[in-house]
Amino acid sequence: MISSNYYKKFKIIFSVYLSSLLIICIFQLYHKHTGGADSTMSEWFINYQGGFTKRGIVGEISFIIANLTNSDLRFIIFLFQISLVFLYFLSIYNFIYKLDINYYILLIIFSPIFLLYPIAELEVLARKELFIFIGYIFFLNLCLNKKKKYYLLFLILILPLLSLIWEPVIFFTPFFLIPLIFKYSIYEKLKLLKLFPFFLPFILISLFIALNPISDENHLKMAKALANNFGEKCYMSCALLKSKSGIIDQFTYNVPHYSIEIIIRYLLIFLIGFGPLLIMAKISSIKSKILLFNLFENLLYPFLFMVSPLLLLFAMGSDWGRWINITYNFAVIFFIFLLKDNSIKINYIYLDNLLKKTKGYVLVVFFIIFCFSWNPKTNLTEDVASLPGYRIPYNFIKLIYNYF
Repeated sequence: MISSNYYKKFKIIFSVYLSSLLIICIFQLYHKHTGGADSTMSEWFINYQGGFTKRGIVGEISFIIANLTNSDLRFIIFLFQISLVFLYFLSIYNFIYKLDINYYILLIIFSPIFLLYPIAELEVLARKELFIFIGYIFFLNLCLNKKKKYYLLFLILILPLLSLIWEPVIFFTPFFLIPLIFKYSIYEKLKLLKLFPFFLPFILISLFIALNPISDENHLKMAKALANNFGEKCYMSCALLKSKSGIIDQFTYNVPHYSIEIIIRYLLIFLIGFGPLLIMAKISSIKSKILLFNLFENLLYPFLFMVSPLLLLFAMGSDWGRWINITYNFAVIFFIFLLKDNSIKINYIYLDNLLKKTKGYVLVVFFIIFCFSWNPKTNLTEDVASLPGYRIPYNFIKLIYNYF
């Protein structure tokens, strides 16, 4: 394990790292709001002006605020987005910084499919899943603080709201259920069923969203409201709402793009990107033999089960790099919860022996290569991107230079 001096250094370095990412995010989002034409903006244009539709609640709030204040819609969205990014980084920092840090935890935290990814692939920046990550960390903090009444209220009130913001959160239900298994020390299936009523509003809202896609007529009304009130077009994510609103449409849209090359590429991206986390899961075991986990010697198979919704996301949308990032966020945050809750024991013997046999400069070089030399692209048809550790500061400096 790393000493207290290294812990203090990590706290400083991690603060600087997140602050740097935040500053870059703010400038990139400002640039996007002044003329960007990708899903960072278009997803936030979705609203209820044509009637109910999935992912419309935040766009509707932005629409109303912009109208009431006689403001530019893009500027209101920009304010929402920078606030959201700030809350996300703050939540991550507060959740992580007190951890006992070691080399493997550093690889997990600085993985290119985690915090760095939305800035390496700017189309993913400030998307609505940030609401879900912030909500999930808040929920786990309630669990850690043993506020039973509050985390059950979260399931009844907040989780359905999160579904209205970003409905694929339903696929990540195990990440909300399993912490309760730990907190309630559930050993029997019957006791597990008693938790079902608390998830019922969330399930019903998710079903309502899935079974009520927006009609062509209502989509046109929404598009006209954007054009008439703010001179904005309903493009990209907003336009795709019509062609990919139904369940069947979402699962058939990407079929023509599938190939063996793409499947192999993303299998490797998953194994490499999740590698340090999966290794930690392999050498970790649950201290108490609670329900489901008592069937396994370590956490590897439970973790693979929990991240399996990634396959459904792959089938539903073309943003495979983004799906990797979303799933990794859930997996890392949950693993950190287990560490903070002191629910697992980790056998570091083999890995510590490996570290002792490896020269320090080799570990540094491996860390830099693993964390800053690659990242998956957003779309499934695109190849792996290189050198985000170079591209991100270069593009940021270039952006600043063009403005000043």
